[in-house]
Amino acid sequence: MRDNTAAHWRHRRAVTGLRPGDRTEPLVGPPRRATARPRRHFTVHLGFEAADPATARELAVAYAEALGLLRPEVALGAAALSPADAWHRAERLFCGAVGPDGERCADVAGHPGFHHAPGPGGLGWGDGD
Repeated sequence: MRDNTAAHWRHRRAVTGLRPGDRTEPLVGPPRRATARPRRHFTVHLGFEAADPATARELAVAYAEALGLLRPEVALGAAALSPADAWHRAERLFCGAVGPDGERCADVAGHPGFHHAPGPGGLGWGDGD
């Protein structure tokens, strides 16, 4: 019973497969994924100092917009701001509301104006009536 552990059987299967004549297939198999890996999204965290949260928000928006001008592939809609020691308290920097043609609002979060849901007046986009 002592040799009936999982580690014992894994070892026996590995050793048995390494002896000449035990295997018909090669030891090194093909990659498990037949196609290329899908593209993934990543996040960069930039640290900077600011006097207060309002100043930090202004600086963060300026940094994000500047980076968006330099590198168009950067997703500005996903930009967020948080205290350096509390990433779980991140707040969105940009509105991101979906417009009538599928575009997203690139204005600062909490901007004046409105976006309302479909209904009798349709999707509102802009400063209102």
